[in-house]
Amino acid sequence: MKTSLFLYYLLTDSHNEHMLITLIGEPAVPRPHKCRTILGQPLVQAFKPAGMPRRVLETVELRLDEVEALRLADLEGLYHQQAAQQMGISRATFGRLLEQAHKKVADALLHGKMLLFAGGNVTCARRRLFQCYDCGQRVEAPFGQARPTQCPACTGESIRRMAPPTCQKPSTTRPGDQP
Repeated sequence: MKTSLFLYYLLTDSHNEHMLITLIGEPAVPRPHKCRTILGQPLVQAFKPAGMPRRVLETVELRLDEVEALRLADLEGLYHQQAAQQMGISRATFGRLLEQAHKKVADALLHGKMLLFAGGNVTCARRRLFQCYDCGQRVEAPFGQARPTQCPACTGESIRRMAPPTCQKPSTTRPGDQP
């Protein structure tokens, strides 16, 4: 059990001596993470090196909020401040999430480990997802905003609504597993 340790140095005027006061208090407990807003679950649950059986691989867990940070900064190209606002966190917290995600992805890629997408204190954004029949481009729109009339990629007008992304924990069973 960790205990917090507080050290105070007091300077006395008369003899210019230092006094050390040590207080032992309650166990040090970190503050809980603020709930982060994500668009939805990734389409896949894991990535692994080709030709390697899953059972022999070390895994690196990439939390869902870290995946969202990668999506917003690296894929969407948003500035950290904009991305942080979308996730409902501070810019500094977003920067730390992104740094952690980059380190984990680099570790998995360079050392042949499996990336597993799971965990984190997250909630789903309230958005609707549409897809163009003509080119397959996905378009998202927040609730309360009108349905897109044209595809931004091909200007086609054949747009359908897709099932909303979920934030439920993905199934841990694989095809072929016995129930």
